[in-house]
Amino acid sequence: MAKTLDKRDFDAVVVGSGPNGLAAAVAMQQQGLSVLILEGKDTIGGGLRSAELTLPGFVHDICSAIHPLALSSPYFKTLPLHQFGLEYINPPVSAAHPLDGGTAAALYHSINETASALGADEKAYLKLMEPIVAAWPTMAADVLGPLHFPKHPIDMAMFGLNAMQPVLQLAKRFKTPKGRALLGGMAAHAIQPLSNMATSAIALVLMSAGHLAGWPIPKGGSGSISRALAAYFESLGGKIQTGFYVTDLKQLPSCHTILFDITPKQLLKIAGHKFSSIYKWQLERYRYGMGVFKVDWALDGEVPFTAAECRQAGTIHIGNTIEETAESERQTSMGNHVPNPYVLLAQQSSFDPSRAPEGKQTLWGYCHVPNGSTRDMTAAIENQVERFAPGFKDRILARSVMNTVQIEEYNANYIGGDINGGIIDIGQLFTRPALRLSPYKTSAKSMYICSSSTPPGGGVHGMCGYHAARKALSDIFDIHLDTDPALNKLNTAKV
Repeated sequence: MAKTLDKRDFDAVVVGSGPNGLAAAVAMQQQGLSVLILEGKDTIGGGLRSAELTLPGFVHDICSAIHPLALSSPYFKTLPLHQFGLEYINPPVSAAHPLDGGTAAALYHSINETASALGADEKAYLKLMEPIVAAWPTMAADVLGPLHFPKHPIDMAMFGLNAMQPVLQLAKRFKTPKGRALLGGMAAHAIQPLSNMATSAIALVLMSAGHLAGWPIPKGGSGSISRALAAYFESLGGKIQTGFYVTDLKQLPSCHTILFDITPKQLLKIAGHKFSSIYKWQLERYRYGMGVFKVDWALDGEVPFTAAECRQAGTIHIGNTIEETAESERQTSMGNHVPNPYVLLAQQSSFDPSRAPEGKQTLWGYCHVPNGSTRDMTAAIENQVERFAPGFKDRILARSVMNTVQIEEYNANYIGGDINGGIIDIGQLFTRPALRLSPYKTSAKSMYICSSSTPPGGGVHGMCGYHAARKALSDIFDIHLDTDPALNKLNTAKV
């Protein structure tokens, strides 16, 4: 039964409490407005939730697990979330990529250590990454935002020349299988063929984040991030109502503006009748990408990876050579199921003992599948892990699986299992979710979209929500925030 809605007047209502919805709500509440968050589930968080999915005492992240951009986010960096119980743990190795034969490439916090471990590719790695890592702190707000004239155009031009390339092209700078595989595994986070333009961007951003802040694990589970954001929001006077699923604008209380942390498909159902024909036409043609098939394991001990780097890593990219990873992603994007899929693993409990009983471990993983697939990929995923960790299957105590349909049932934003809120290929890189002066402003007065279907896209960074809030604050309340959140002043006086 739906809960009774708080019907008082609000300055803003945010529909959905994923990291972007929470970020948008916080940004507006920081300016002294009265903001209400509405969440359909009984707990806040969207993709930031944790639960005992397998056995008692084994805490699994239901959706997102490792957060390379959480500590690097220009907005989250400005928030005092540590005061609200958020604690991060950084593994010795941010990410590892095993190869047949027992070796592995590794992303270390140190750029020099990473480069040195690549042998003959040491100089090539440093030449590629040193300028980007050096410039990242000042250009992060430009990269993680909508298309606009950057504050640091020279740095952005340098980044763009590399980032806009297909990663298969960029990888030609590397001579060794390790160097090429490391780059390919990073780029596969884009969930699209590695031959696509701009697939290098996600690899460069993720590697830069690893060198600057690591790939952190939130202590106790990903839900720790959403709980800290919610607690900070409420400390500023914000209101949260869970168990209230919005299907019609008539359900909402009186307010000056509405921000939707949902994708175009849901937005059309709720507010499509308010949109112009052109805007509605664009949203109807918005494209979603590949889905994921996810498995969580309860294990009787750590994953017995052959490569030592993998045993020290929070994240493991299982794809072998860049050629194998690329072929897997190409075939999947064409609607096929492959026997040796690219698998993304996270072993949080190896570094956060609060996740599992003593001597036991949790393991989180998924592979990409065609959008909407119901094919059971458990065996294919486990075979891939066993390939690089002989004896892994013998340590499985229990497992929990989710196909794309079940993932969408859990979180309606994951259309067909697409966890990125829509494919971020060159056709939608600058036009998501529609071609407009502001991607966050809908064609309906006072309505905005703040989900990962807007720039800069998927990931736990809150920047989609921040930029949508900036636009709404400027349009509706004549409050103007900088594109770089670090340059803003907190204003808690009621407008």
